[in-house]
Amino acid sequence: MESQNFPLNTRFKPSTAMMTWYRAGIALIIGVILLFCYVPVVVFGEMPVIFSFVIPGTIVVIYTLLWIWVGMYYDSMSYELRDDEINWKRGVWFRTTGIVPYNRIVNLDLRQGPLMRFLGISTLAIQTAGYSGQAVPEIKIEGIEYAEELRELIRSHVRGCLSHDDGTGSAKPSSTPSGVSIHQQMLSELQQIRSLLEQKR
Repeated sequence: MESQNFPLNTRFKPSTAMMTWYRAGIALIIGVILLFCYVPVVVFGEMPVIFSFVIPGTIVVIYTLLWIWVGMYYDSMSYELRDDEINWKRGVWFRTTGIVPYNRIVNLDLRQGPLMRFLGISTLAIQTAGYSGQAVPEIKIEGIEYAEELRELIRSHVRGCLSHDDGTGSAKPSSTPSGVSIHQQMLSELQQIRSLLEQKR
């Protein structure tokens, strides 16, 4: 399966709308914190100077730094679909890179909240065999447009790997020229050895 939006061996990035999503989330968290700080003061008495100037100023500085960090984090993110694996990297202060082989993927979940739906982006959570017992996916491809297409593309690669692989990373047993698999041949030889040992008793 070929894709113009996600070509093989070519790095791609999330949509720039991902930065809007992150920044809106940060703004919402800060708004909730401010609400909890100011409501009791407004209800129960006069507002001290610290609430009037210091806290708002601190929050503005923190939000500005986080706004800059979101842009840097976005610039650090990239993904790449290869013939047999997904390659990814991200991180501002601590760079993280990883490889997820298709033959280890067991689940592909699309996640989309209200704001993400409005922005036209989704998160594709990829669960692998090693992480299947955990709530956290091994990799999340965040802020992606055409997420359904990406999921189907990865799924086709997974099916392709499963048709040539047993899901453990090892190839399917090869066959002899007569069409009998090596496992069948070994079983037959073991049965013959057992028969010979029983005859010698």
